[in-house]
Amino acid sequence: MAFQGKKLINDPNDVVTEFIEGLVETYPDLQYLDGFPEIKVVVRADVSSATYDKVAVISGGGSGHEPAHAGFVGEGMLTAAICGDVFASPPVDSIVAGIRAVTGTKGCLLIVKNYTGDRLNFGLAAEQAKSEGYKVEMVIVGDDCALPPPRGIAGRRGLAGTILVHKVAGAAAAAGLPLADVAAEAKNASQLVGTMGVALSVCTLPGQVTSDRLGPGKMELGLGIHGEPGAAVVDLQPVDVVISHVLEQILSAETQYVPITRGSRVVLLINGLGATPVMELMIAAGKAVPKLQLEHGLAVDKVYTGSFMTSLDMAGFSISIMKADQAILQRLDAPTKAPSWPVGVDGVRPPAKIPIPVPPSYSRKIAEDPIRPEELNVHGLILEAGIEAAAKAVINLKDSLNEWDGKVGDGDCGSTMFRGATAILDDMKYYPLNDAAETVNEIGSSIRRVMGGTSGIIYDIFCKAAYAKLKESTVSVVTPKQWADALEASIAAVSKYGGASAGYRTMLDALIPASAVLQERLNAGDDPSTAFVLSSEAALSGAESTRDMQAQAGRSSYISAEILASVPDPGAMAAAAWYRAAALAIKDKCQAL
Repeated sequence: MAFQGKKLINDPNDVVTEFIEGLVETYPDLQYLDGFPEIKVVVRADVSSATYDKVAVISGGGSGHEPAHAGFVGEGMLTAAICGDVFASPPVDSIVAGIRAVTGTKGCLLIVKNYTGDRLNFGLAAEQAKSEGYKVEMVIVGDDCALPPPRGIAGRRGLAGTILVHKVAGAAAAAGLPLADVAAEAKNASQLVGTMGVALSVCTLPGQVTSDRLGPGKMELGLGIHGEPGAAVVDLQPVDVVISHVLEQILSAETQYVPITRGSRVVLLINGLGATPVMELMIAAGKAVPKLQLEHGLAVDKVYTGSFMTSLDMAGFSISIMKADQAILQRLDAPTKAPSWPVGVDGVRPPAKIPIPVPPSYSRKIAEDPIRPEELNVHGLILEAGIEAAAKAVINLKDSLNEWDGKVGDGDCGSTMFRGATAILDDMKYYPLNDAAETVNEIGSSIRRVMGGTSGIIYDIFCKAAYAKLKESTVSVVTPKQWADALEASIAAVSKYGGASAGYRTMLDALIPASAVLQERLNAGDDPSTAFVLSSEAALSGAESTRDMQAQAGRSSYISAEILASVPDPGAMAAAAWYRAAALAIKDKCQAL
């Protein structure tokens, strides 16, 4: 029987900002940018972009993995950590704000865990920062050794081994190395580490129902850090058996995920997932070391045991093994003030809150928001009807989207889409609805402000591409054909930056057939609103067809075909829902006018 998870929190929507407030009160060497709730960035209190003369090392991702990543901000490790909502990639604006806050003339290195949303958001932020004159490099960490080499574009997940990469890069930066050398050391470290996790329970997201996926007497092998299903569910085993299986998986000669062979020197990291007692972690460490030495012929130089990258309240642990040489060991031994490495802290407490930096070319006043026209023309009224219907359709689908996503992802697709749709409805009073292109651009801005994770960045890219296409026309009134071309351009942009295409089990499986039918019916001379409705039927069919697809992008690519077959792709269903609702509303509005 499902029940609400118990949490010592206030509003579930405030958990990340309240965590950051407590963090900087606890550690006086840390500050945060004054941009809550949209901008959630923790920075070193002793670093300013105007005076910092070393490479800045920046990481981040969804929250819920504490102490990662904010707990590893400090001299000798991270210079800033970008915090997304729980299990959701941080928005581009937050990442760019973090870059501006701490990056000096030597540039910055972004260390990113290999999840689609993180890659996209940090990638777009890197490009934005470069356009502002910053020197930026990015290293992707994918240390998961639990699953066979994945199909499609997803690759190996980023897990707790990322923390060791943080330490190596942070020490290299503190030593005064140039950006290219710091990036090279981080990339090398990322290729030397492998990780696998084991769980006894599934985590509970704040304010959501506790999952009962793992029954009594069961454990899960090879899970990710977002509560998504792992490689296998098995009967509970003694820790000796579990440790042996995990070590053999990481060190498998068949997959060769890590370049570790008999005689290698290694570093061992035992990482608690959030609800594992220190006693059990120490037991795991005590069993792992002799197995590595005696069964695998490895020299264990260092052992780190504790909670480094958790998954909220999940019971279990992960094991990371990194090949070590003298250079790696020197970086790991280098001093750091990052509070969760752990080290002591000292110094006078500075102010906890500092302003968000703005780009040098910033000139537009915040108050100069788009103003809704006093009177809407025919096209503005039609556009308003379509936007409102689309947003309400997504809001009404929230629970279903979360339910589907709970089976194939991390269970927050509906909540994420709900935030975007609600923001659109709230912001409609500012949209210049008589100007279709600018309205589409403002919709993207609304989405970027509140939606985290892959969905937020994908829809922002979608809107930016449509805006660019619509702006190509010098005619004030957008024709149906121009709308169809803008949809094609948006699909192409999402495919380009996200890597997915038809058949990958994503939102594109709804939008690609819709676009094809829309172009076909318009070219055949159909009434535009009728063509729109017919294309929306293709969107629904395309979304439903995802039940029969093996995912090749996003977190669903780690899920078995048996589980996927039971539900459609949540992203595709959301796209089909708003597209269909907009089509029907526009047809009704056209008939009424």
